[in-house]
Amino acid sequence: MSTTTGSDARPAAPHVADSHDAIRVYGARENNLKDVGIEIPKRRLTVFTGVSGSGKTSLVFATIAAESQRMINETYSAFVQGFMPTPARPEVDVLDGLTTVITVDQQRLGSDPRSTVGTVTDTNAMLRILFSRLGTPHIGPPGAYAFNVPSVRASGAITVERGAKTKAVKETYTRTGGMCAHCEGRGTIPDIDLGQLYDDSKSIAEGAFTIPGWKSDSFFTVRVYAESGFVDPDKPIRAFTEQEMRDFLYREPTKVKVEGVNLTYEGLIPKVQKSFLSKDRESMQPHIRAFVDRAATFATCPECGGTRLSEAARSSKIAGTSIADACAMQISDLAEWVRGRDEPSVAPLLAKLRHTLDSFVEIGLGYLSLDRPSGTLSGGEAQRVKMIRHLGSSLTDVTYVFDEPTIGLHPHDIQRMNDLLLRLRDKGNTVLVVEHKPEVIAIADHVVDLGPGAGTEGGTVVFEGTVEGLRAGGTITGRHFDDRAALKDTVRTPAGALEIRGAAAHNLRGVDVDIPLGVLCAVTGVAGSGKSSLVHGSIPAGEGVVAIDQSPIRGSRRSNPATYTGLLDPIRKAFAKANGVKPALFSANSEGACPSCNGAGVVYTDLGMMAGVASTCEECEGRRFQAAVLDHHLGGRDISEVLAMSVAEAADFFGAGEARTPAAHAVLGRLADVGLGYLTLGQPLTTLSGGERQRLKLATHMAAKGGVYVLDEPTAGLHLADVEQLLGLLDRLVDSGTSVIVVEHHQAVMAHADWIIDLGPGAGHEGGRVVFEGTPADLVAARSTLTGEHLAAYTGA
Repeated sequence: MSTTTGSDARPAAPHVADSHDAIRVYGARENNLKDVGIEIPKRRLTVFTGVSGSGKTSLVFATIAAESQRMINETYSAFVQGFMPTPARPEVDVLDGLTTVITVDQQRLGSDPRSTVGTVTDTNAMLRILFSRLGTPHIGPPGAYAFNVPSVRASGAITVERGAKTKAVKETYTRTGGMCAHCEGRGTIPDIDLGQLYDDSKSIAEGAFTIPGWKSDSFFTVRVYAESGFVDPDKPIRAFTEQEMRDFLYREPTKVKVEGVNLTYEGLIPKVQKSFLSKDRESMQPHIRAFVDRAATFATCPECGGTRLSEAARSSKIAGTSIADACAMQISDLAEWVRGRDEPSVAPLLAKLRHTLDSFVEIGLGYLSLDRPSGTLSGGEAQRVKMIRHLGSSLTDVTYVFDEPTIGLHPHDIQRMNDLLLRLRDKGNTVLVVEHKPEVIAIADHVVDLGPGAGTEGGTVVFEGTVEGLRAGGTITGRHFDDRAALKDTVRTPAGALEIRGAAAHNLRGVDVDIPLGVLCAVTGVAGSGKSSLVHGSIPAGEGVVAIDQSPIRGSRRSNPATYTGLLDPIRKAFAKANGVKPALFSANSEGACPSCNGAGVVYTDLGMMAGVASTCEECEGRRFQAAVLDHHLGGRDISEVLAMSVAEAADFFGAGEARTPAAHAVLGRLADVGLGYLTLGQPLTTLSGGERQRLKLATHMAAKGGVYVLDEPTAGLHLADVEQLLGLLDRLVDSGTSVIVVEHHQAVMAHADWIIDLGPGAGHEGGRVVFEGTPADLVAARSTLTGEHLAAYTGA
């Protein structure tokens, strides 16, 4: 492939005979892409590079992968398509040469309380079959070992043949499941603080309930209790009789009539458990999540000891090991246990189970256990778990798409990931990788660099060719490809310490360590060595500690940087004050919304099995506000024009003159500090890249008054050039008197730190110890740990 530069470098019209050799994209305009035209070689490893927000994800995921999935969906019948999501066709003129795309992204696995590493990889299913065949005592089919299957007693009719005649016979039978009845397969039981559910000094009629959304006129909640007849709605709850209190809190579901309508009355505690505590916490709205955190604490189930399984399931064993014991093992140990089983009757099952468990170890996840809740995995761990099912696949000529597969990996583990990517390619597949790490870019057969900048300044292909060509190409990626941060000549002196004593969370082995304050401290170690357990599990949260982890930003297409950061509040107030009207007028989600599109700016038309159509609202022309609202100005601009500004432009606008608004200017300054000066204020959060979302979160937390900042891999999703800017930001935070603790794998951050705490020496039960404490220079000089060896190689020391 020839090297091309700039947006004018579009490939020639496709030849049908060549479609077997390349994926061709013409006129791609998704998000910020500017009519991109590109040829991607098939059965090769192509890495897509560029600064955060340059358009990599828009090209690879939102265009190529999305169109492949849409076309596959179209092969199903109209009936089947009616049950499937209907993504719209990407904004692109031609996509030629597509194959089936398998996307392995960083979306976290669902955090349903019953979802574990074992269930999401089907490993639990294989273990259940194994125990149902070999476990003694034998307790039933695989479902008897499943914590998601309850035991039920039911009646039904069966048909019995008697000679030439048949007869229907009623029979009562029991289906045995492995679920612990006490915790319903969750492993924990909630302890509910009743004081967070109601004010017992009030009656129900006086509005005693303090549960979010439970209004006095709510037909299915408050009025059911008030008009059930089980309690006196006009009596303060604290004056209820013993029977009233029992009915109020614990009564089993009972049919009642409320104003002639049949409804179900249920005790408050089971009602709250079903309505709130059984839901995915991460999918809740912030105020609901805050309520749940206040109202309930979770303790290990005393009946099953947290295993989620019934006593019968726990009693059945193979060579003295129950299925609960197997799921609690570190996967590398479980792989050895399975290797020790030799039973010809289940040989194919054992072979498949061995392969799956070995894949965990091979991909660097051998330190996990199958009973680990899936919602606790980091984005990088979740992505690698998703890879498990593809490693042994016999499929070829498939396109695999990866989103920064090295996130969360120590430099020592990156080579292993590279080997896996190359193996997928060598089986005859096309591998597309969005990545910033030079170690991954270096193994590419083909590199596509997008830019030259981010947002509106990006969206073009600035380079396409070999790695050697990239180095000499003069793009931002090429210029920074061989950047190496140097070890500091002098380091800051600590101004105190956070003392951690006897830390034993997860795999930590009674760790005693002093984390220095007043400096930049990096906590390092291979994945699974205990870094997050030490930092997030042992540093006391509270006043003065601001923790910024990798949990995703949640927001709808109505959410944008202005709403997420709270920037819109001072802007609305400034507009209201300047025009003598209410602030709510300047909200597209409130009184100022265009009535035609309800403030969305677009009108959505549902076309059933086909993808819906979004068209710009004709009344507001996409501005989202009523025409009367746009007659109000501040500094010569209306609210829609302000939301169309970039962060940098808005900082100038609100920093001086008639529009001067110090509160807004402060937020904009923080956004600029984290490198988001190019974002527009009204850009939907759903269009931001992973790196942009993380920096947006960092900018928001910078407003908190914290003496200690705890950051979890802040370089995730950052381009090589952006890492330098991040280091400058961390320096400014420390120099302003803030202590910064960073869990990090990036060698540039390690080299720039004042102090390093290295955990290891390995992962899982081979880790959990502090193997080094000191300055980066001392770590490099000692070369006593894996981190020390890689940092020495990185710095050339």
